[in-house]
Amino acid sequence: MWPVWLIIAGVCFIIEMMTVGFFVFWFGIGALLTMIFSFIFPDNLVLQASIFVISSTLLIFCTKPLVKKLSKSDKKVATNAYSIIGKKGIVVQDINPTNGIGQIKVAGEVWSAKTSDNSIIEKGNEIQIIEIDGVKAVVEPISVTAEVVKK
Repeated sequence: MWPVWLIIAGVCFIIEMMTVGFFVFWFGIGALLTMIFSFIFPDNLVLQASIFVISSTLLIFCTKPLVKKLSKSDKKVATNAYSIIGKKGIVVQDINPTNGIGQIKVAGEVWSAKTSDNSIIEKGNEIQIIEIDGVKAVVEPISVTAEVVKK
């Protein structure tokens, strides 16, 4: 019966390689343990099946905290447009909500921008990006070198 358990283990390991989770692997280990016990109890299929089920179940539940800890990724890295939120920049084209125009420069890149309170921020002012709305950065002034007009 040991060749059957070896084949089951091999199939489980192949399935594990094709899937993302870390679940079928433990069935493969359980099949290998059962294969070892099949040398000791070659004719007792019920005992072999019980060993397979019990060992696989124990491996799944006993190693679940370890697998969670190893695969845990608390670090969420902001990508694309959301990576500029909180950064400071300079207004390179007047931000005017009436005309729907305005551009800022952040980390060497030019972005379309608008203000959070519909004020006008003139070229040369320092701003901070507070959020992204569609394709525009929503900004608020940090230092005012020119006049900021409230509407």
